[in-house]
Amino acid sequence: MSEPTETQPQLPNLLPRNVRLLGWASFLNDVASEMIYPLMPQFLITVLGGSRFHLGIIEGVADSAASLLKLWSGGWSDRVGSRKGFVVWGYAIATVSRPITGLLTAPWQLFFVRTADRVGKGVRTSPRDALIAESAEADSRGRAFGFQRSMDHLGAAIGPVLATAFLWFWPDSLRVLFVLTFVPGLCVVVMLAFGLSDARRKKRVERLEPRSSTLFSLSLKPFDRNFRLYLLALFIFTLGNSSDAFLLVRAGELGVPTMMLPVLWFVFHLVKSLVSLLAGRIVDRRGAKLPLFAGWLIYAAIYVAFAFATAAWHAWALFLAYGLFHALTEPAEKTLVANLAGPEEQGLAFGWFNFAIGIAALPSSLIFGILYEQYGPLVAFGSGAGLAIVATGLLAAVRVSGRR
Repeated sequence: MSEPTETQPQLPNLLPRNVRLLGWASFLNDVASEMIYPLMPQFLITVLGGSRFHLGIIEGVADSAASLLKLWSGGWSDRVGSRKGFVVWGYAIATVSRPITGLLTAPWQLFFVRTADRVGKGVRTSPRDALIAESAEADSRGRAFGFQRSMDHLGAAIGPVLATAFLWFWPDSLRVLFVLTFVPGLCVVVMLAFGLSDARRKKRVERLEPRSSTLFSLSLKPFDRNFRLYLLALFIFTLGNSSDAFLLVRAGELGVPTMMLPVLWFVFHLVKSLVSLLAGRIVDRRGAKLPLFAGWLIYAAIYVAFAFATAAWHAWALFLAYGLFHALTEPAEKTLVANLAGPEEQGLAFGWFNFAIGIAALPSSLIFGILYEQYGPLVAFGSGAGLAIVATGLLAAVRVSGRR
């Protein structure tokens, strides 16, 4: 049976096979990941004896380490002419590392396990995004990324529900729950290993052979001023967008019971999943910049509200709004990357995109954790809102002439 390529006819409104496979991979992977993530902050603090400062260090270092690999993997996938290997191995690393959480006894051990999980994400993310951009037509990229994000968030919604149901029947088996995340992860690896294709592999290899004697470069030189300005805006925005684990901590402070945190996480991701597909269509019809601009302003307002919230129902309402923010901006962010970059640098462009976001994660989560611990939520969330407003001003200066 021949491998599918972009040249094969597609049914109307049917996304390419690669996009559909990667969407289902995101779904299953996030079922596994989000069975752990909502419980991880409380597991660190109450079971392993860690603190909010430890949480900031773990999340910041893990995400920053992943960001370095996102840059390398994106550029190198351009170089070698293949995306599939990076994607499969990236999911495999995460699949093996996550269940080890159930065996941990100290905060420093969680640091290494969480970092390994993020290394897998770093290896796969940029090549995956580039493969989605290549597999979809230019006028349907928003829908393609919207589908991938929708499936990702649907998995993230179901994962906490499964975790809650498991802990309802086996309340003292938290560590067993962590080990069981191996099952959906294994399904992802098998599905992609046998189903995913490098649809443009031949084209990339032919293009790169004349430059095979040159050194591998991660330079920004192939990109114009607008792409670089966009990266700067993303970097500054991410400085104010710390780990969502702090939002779960804040929800607990506002009175949401620990048992209900997975349910809150489910509602959050369900909103993102339901709205992402619609947001992707809006991006294709109206362009990527306007939804992103509006989304960042909404984010600033949400963070201000988190600072002044005083009741559990405030947390529920703000998580709903936060889900809308994510759904609106995620397809727009990636579509804008694909539209600002040339066809020969898609992998490197997504590498820089993910790097700019990831490299800001360490100072973001670390500083937020310190501010939260020392000065409370008003200063911590207020600083995040201020940086979001600065980033929105920079985004306004980005020009996408001739492209949406």
